[in-house]
Amino acid sequence: MASKRNVYLNMQTLAEARALLFAHFGDCLIRDSETVAVPEAVGRVLSAAVSARISSPHFHAAAMDGIAVRAEETFGASETRPVTLGIGANAFFVNTGHVLPPETNAVIMIEHVVMAAGERAVIEKPAFPWQNVRKMGEDIVATELLFPRNHVVTPYCVGALLCGGVYAVGVRRRPRALIIPTGSELVDFSETPPEALLPGQVLETNSFVLGKLIEVCGGVYTRHAKMPDDVEGIRTAVREAAASGDCDLILTVGGSSAGTKDYAREVVAGLGTVLVHGVTIMPGKPVLLGAVNAKPVFGMPGYQVSAIVAFEQFVQPLLHRMLGIPDDERPQVVVQPTRKIASKLGVEEFLRVKLGMVGERIVATPLPRGAGNITSLTEADGILRIPHTAEGVSENEPVTVELLRPLSSIRNTIVIVGSHDNTLDVLADQIKAAHSDVTISSSHVGSMGGLMAVRKGVCHLAGSHLLDTATGTYNVPYIRRLLADTPVCLVNLVIREQGLMVQPGNPKGIRDIADLTRPDVNFINRQGGSGTRILLDYKLQQLGLRPEEITGYRSEEFTHMAVAVAVLSGAADAGLGIYAAARALKLDFIPVVTEQYDLVIPVAYLDSENIRILLETINTAEFKRAVGRLGGYSTDKTGTYVL
Repeated sequence: MASKRNVYLNMQTLAEARALLFAHFGDCLIRDSETVAVPEAVGRVLSAAVSARISSPHFHAAAMDGIAVRAEETFGASETRPVTLGIGANAFFVNTGHVLPPETNAVIMIEHVVMAAGERAVIEKPAFPWQNVRKMGEDIVATELLFPRNHVVTPYCVGALLCGGVYAVGVRRRPRALIIPTGSELVDFSETPPEALLPGQVLETNSFVLGKLIEVCGGVYTRHAKMPDDVEGIRTAVREAAASGDCDLILTVGGSSAGTKDYAREVVAGLGTVLVHGVTIMPGKPVLLGAVNAKPVFGMPGYQVSAIVAFEQFVQPLLHRMLGIPDDERPQVVVQPTRKIASKLGVEEFLRVKLGMVGERIVATPLPRGAGNITSLTEADGILRIPHTAEGVSENEPVTVELLRPLSSIRNTIVIVGSHDNTLDVLADQIKAAHSDVTISSSHVGSMGGLMAVRKGVCHLAGSHLLDTATGTYNVPYIRRLLADTPVCLVNLVIREQGLMVQPGNPKGIRDIADLTRPDVNFINRQGGSGTRILLDYKLQQLGLRPEEITGYRSEEFTHMAVAVAVLSGAADAGLGIYAAARALKLDFIPVVTEQYDLVIPVAYLDSENIRILLETINTAEFKRAVGRLGGYSTDKTGTYVL
């Protein structure tokens, strides 16, 4: 039987899809409750209002160390006409928190009491009623409302509840979700060591990510055993979950798109109702929203970032509705893009960005857009939402970003734009170890892109290794030509080896740059404007070779590690890059040149605390030792001023 390909029928906008979901499950509140001890209730949602059973404090208590007195007996006291009270008669020693003795209504601090012979206290200043006393019910009065229903219990609430004599509370039962990972290519991490992964096999991670997101939202989850691409098996799992009294919502993971092995729509349509299949968002487009046996069923995309975006836009708000709590919005901030960002008209894009405070502006640099790039979320500081009615944003147009990290951490981020080098990772780690509040945000756009970022004032510094072919020197001629109006200094980070990375054992017998023109050699290049690309073009010119003679010259990557991975995977036979990248992936390396990698720092930022920390770090012996362990580097000039 021929496989049938799904199609997206009547794709909805995000607003339309959410409206359909909430209209269908508008009455999904979890009404079951359970009683838990107050200390165990943190994070839970109260199912009923809670009132105090006792007052707090439940007696008049001394608020200071001193003597308890009847204030009226001290009226008129002064230094010239002191009042004398008898200890144990009408004055009583008390400590903070003690019960106030009967017939007393004030406490005189011990340092204001003058003791005389015969256990007498001399009072030289009158007290007033309830001075230095915590009156009964000062904080909480018995029967008063402490918290209404649907209140989320916090650690602060624990103290109020216990002080009010409430030792247990009724909370809403946590929504229970079943997650069904699907796909014949999936393998469990607990059963498959990393080195045993075969081409085509994919570690099943989405169920754990989604499950933990469910827990953060106040729910609990059960992970179904991973299922192959078998429509009957998936249908049975969904049917049984929908009929179970122990399941409130179902998430299938993978198979929600339009491929021949994507069965989510077929399963949900056969068992219940498909509300939405396909939403005009990116990532997250293939999400499916449906209902089986009056329970919500979500067909989650298989790519991690798509699954997370779909979760946050649909599953999370529904879970909050089940618990009766509002769906909190992330804080927002206005930022300046570091460059023009194009986007597809008709699709609302959730673009992950890095942020940093440069001067008086917060700047945003886009991260890779791939729906499977989970690091684009782990490295992101915010989400830039580009409306489906726009074709992108201009670099001169301030835009609003949803924050994923506190604004304080954004202000303590060192923004580095420019050439990629592995030592930047070492630098980021060592700065974080010594200064936990300081972070490095490194964007790899090539050396030329870094200088342009410095000129536009959208970074704190740039990494550069631009070879001036006329003089044979690095960086300085470019800086004098391109940054004439921007005072900068140039600090050496490392001297490094650049060369050809080839597969282990060098099966193609590649010896030098000239061999790249051989018809049996497939090359992977760096992007235009990168120092490595300029170096390659210079070497080709020296040899009298044309770029068109190299197969793969137009194939580009943005980092040395990406080039190394392309060679390791067999996508290319060779790529030009640094020795440290080749060594990291155990590739063979053919040296070509020793080059200078410098940091271009605007003078305006030299006196900032974070740049001071950075410069101090690169001059430490520990940093230099860590760089040396990478291989292919010299730190003899590290930290010296070139310009």
